[in-house]
Amino acid sequence: MTRLPNVSAASLPAPRAQVLEAKPELLAAVSGRASTDDLDRLSYARDLWPLALLWIRQGRIPPPPDAVVWPGSEDEVAQVIKLARRRKLAVIPYGSGSGVCGGTWAINGGVTMDLKRFDTIHEVDPVHRSVEVGAGVLGETLERRLNARGWTLGHFPSSIACSTVGGWLAARSAGQFSSKYGKIEDMVLSARVVLGTGEPLQTPERPFSGPDLMPLLVGSEGTLCAFTGAKLRVFPAPKGRVFHGFEFGSVVKGLEAIRLIFREGLRPAVVRLYDPFDTAFVGKGKATKKPSVPPSERSLLQTSALPAFLRQVTKRTLGRPTVMNKLQSAFSRSRLILMFEGDPARAEAEDRAATALCRQLGGDDLGEAPGRAWFKKRYDVSYRMSRLIESGTFADTMEIAAPWEKVHHVYERVHAAASQFAFVLCHFSHAYADGCSLYFSFVGSADTEEEMEERYQQLWRAALPAAISAGGNVSHHHGVGLLKAQALQDSLGEGRHALRSVKGVFDPDGVMNPGKLGL
Repeated sequence: MTRLPNVSAASLPAPRAQVLEAKPELLAAVSGRASTDDLDRLSYARDLWPLALLWIRQGRIPPPPDAVVWPGSEDEVAQVIKLARRRKLAVIPYGSGSGVCGGTWAINGGVTMDLKRFDTIHEVDPVHRSVEVGAGVLGETLERRLNARGWTLGHFPSSIACSTVGGWLAARSAGQFSSKYGKIEDMVLSARVVLGTGEPLQTPERPFSGPDLMPLLVGSEGTLCAFTGAKLRVFPAPKGRVFHGFEFGSVVKGLEAIRLIFREGLRPAVVRLYDPFDTAFVGKGKATKKPSVPPSERSLLQTSALPAFLRQVTKRTLGRPTVMNKLQSAFSRSRLILMFEGDPARAEAEDRAATALCRQLGGDDLGEAPGRAWFKKRYDVSYRMSRLIESGTFADTMEIAAPWEKVHHVYERVHAAASQFAFVLCHFSHAYADGCSLYFSFVGSADTEEEMEERYQQLWRAALPAAISAGGNVSHHHGVGLLKAQALQDSLGEGRHALRSVKGVFDPDGVMNPGKLGL
């Protein structure tokens, strides 16, 4: 088993003097729920950005906050922000830390504001099909509560067990069923926030005439406001669900099938097309799997010899990504998974129509088994990161979107740019009438930790510009954070001045989550 360096609270820099001076006021503002303890600061020093995992493996700690607070009311949130303005302290709104772009790193120190005490879930309004919830509610908790009453939000990000409603809104989240239910911005009817001025705001409920503030706030990643609650659309829990799998002779044929499905007005809840190598190693997952063995029951071979062997194999293979990626030319077939849900008769009718389209394009009908296998294991990939880290690698994902006429070009350009630094896989999902998301997975290695971090940085410096120059966007649903901040600013062009003007109005002293989105 890989032994991580000794990363401890004792390694932290001391809290800044201005925060220690403000601590009595912080305690008063949040009814005593504030801490400058090193262990708390260490716990909030990072999110799940893979760069942080690389740093921790080296014994380094991402920049920690000077203090952590746990407000329990909008008034307490407002008091913290007003105090931060007076004292010139940064404020970092925090959900559950599941982001992967450095969105909660305290690059200027300051105060991390954990909002999980906003955990209220009201009763569903069956007439308006909506529910009011607190920003700190965990996704899985909300979905289970809705299911028990016959409803669903339809929002299933891979992080559903460890992400919050506020985090979804802040990062413009998308779930696995977004092709039917939409992204989080399509589900929110109104939101409650506290602006960087310290003033609370409730947005008008949609539909609304006149300028809509919601698109400015959703996706702002804590740079304009802190979300405290929202009214969300809900849907009747589906009574029917139909799965289907197809295999095409090329990625191009698979993409054309998806495009035609959506242009014909069909709306599968799930659509996932795996590229040839992903089809060979990921898309063909079986519905059953062996039970896991607890670490305490593993043999010496499993805990020591095998991981050591895998680390050596990793360096010899993933450390030479160009060679590994060339092997992909031996594969050509791409697997498509579809799932329709809702009224049983309608789901079956849409499946029949989609099946006809796929067969017309030469797709081999694989029946329902591939779809059911994916559904059973749909969250597993999120929990495999630790195994990759233990094997001495780095791993990351890049999700972008592009219009149909550019999707394949973006795929080829990113693959070519990233292949010299990492092993590259991709699947296409989150489809729309005008395009879809491309979800790249990168896995790489190097001889030393320092070389690995440099290769990771080179990967992103090559892959993201390649996507953008080929017609893709900066991000589809993981957010921007620090990782993509400069790319976002560059892509906005003259629009960046408008964004900075909004920042000046909503956060005049620049205390809200500095550095994220390039602000």
